[in-house]
Amino acid sequence: MLETLSYTFIQNAIIAAVLVSMITGIIGSLVVVNKMVFLSGGIAHSAYGGIGLAIFFGLPMLLSTSLFCIFVTILIALASYKQRENLDILIGLTWAVGMSLGIILVDLTPGYQSDLMSYLFGSLLAVSSDDIYYMSILLVVIIGIVFTFYREILSVSYDSEYASLRGVKTRFFYTTILILSGLTIVVSIKVVGLILVIALLTIPIYIASFFSKSLLWMMIYASLLSLFFSLVGLVLSYNFDLSSGPSIIIVSSIFLLLAFTFKQIRRAS
Repeated sequence: MLETLSYTFIQNAIIAAVLVSMITGIIGSLVVVNKMVFLSGGIAHSAYGGIGLAIFFGLPMLLSTSLFCIFVTILIALASYKQRENLDILIGLTWAVGMSLGIILVDLTPGYQSDLMSYLFGSLLAVSSDDIYYMSILLVVIIGIVFTFYREILSVSYDSEYASLRGVKTRFFYTTILILSGLTIVVSIKVVGLILVIALLTIPIYIASFFSKSLLWMMIYASLLSLFFSLVGLVLSYNFDLSSGPSIIIVSSIFLLLAFTFKQIRRAS
């Protein structure tokens, strides 16, 4: 086992697991509390358009996908302010158009032979040093924003109308949370892929909510749980030659079932 840790790709995978777990623990808590899971799902699937643009034009993958997700996120945020009754239609539209655009651009890219399954279901063992730098910067930005404006974000998350009456710029913080969730989705693609990213953003948070009495502790517990699930999934993936993304989510789902069962037994007793 110690010999395995000497490999660079294993070291990168562990570092990425730590970084992404902290990112998803913090932002996932905000996504769940603000009831943005469906919104995040639309952003996640539309991100494939950014992947297609990066492949077709030879652009940096994370940068291209991040900018595309920010663009989609701002559109969704503006629509949620002005035409909330049509929000479901817009999310479905961006979901379908984003994925379709990405697939068509990949099809049109001459000689492109890469395995697109890694983008759909993740490949933690394929994380590069550049990916780690990007994840590190994003984590610093997220921690800086969340803990600088923690009170404002907390008030917007639990009672936006009251926060607005108190002078909090609810639209600004709502949009900020959405943009950070979009960037979180981009880095999470490297771990569990587009299809499974919402599970990583919600399962650890749902389990953490059983034991948390505040948003801050929910973020902490969710980050630790996400890290545990990622490392266990990584070990299973490496030892049994399995895809890392599905392995992580299966581990997460098993513990979710155990936690839910324990909660029901405890409630009944």
